[in-house]
Amino acid sequence: MTAFPESVEIIRTAALAADEKKAENIVAFDVSDALAITDAFMVASAPNERQVAAVVDAIEDKLIQEHKVKPLRREGRGEGRWVLLDFGDIVIHVLHDEDRAFYALERLWGDSPKISLNLPEQVSTSNGDAAPGASHAE
Repeated sequence: MTAFPESVEIIRTAALAADEKKAENIVAFDVSDALAITDAFMVASAPNERQVAAVVDAIEDKLIQEHKVKPLRREGRGEGRWVLLDFGDIVIHVLHDEDRAFYALERLWGDSPKISLNLPEQVSTSNGDAAPGASHAE
């Protein structure tokens, strides 16, 4: 089983909203085979609580505007260290950089297929060109 196309489209919209607010290390996993309760997880991080909140607000606004979906549940908004947005078919985690490093959610879902998010940076470096500052091994 794979994530529903609608879930992938929603998660890509969420990733774009997070990217526009300068979220870092945005990744998404198709967890539909591992979990019966959701299709996909997205994880993003930010360097401080204020930016975590800005990323969360941008994601919610964009998903309401473009997909008419609101979170069924929101956890951690007050602290701004780890916010979980549960939209049913997708779950989004926005974490402070330190908390993300500590909890390492990617380790839990690393065996699940990654979802291509088609973010501007990913598109520009996915054609085989080296990212800025990268060197080619000879």
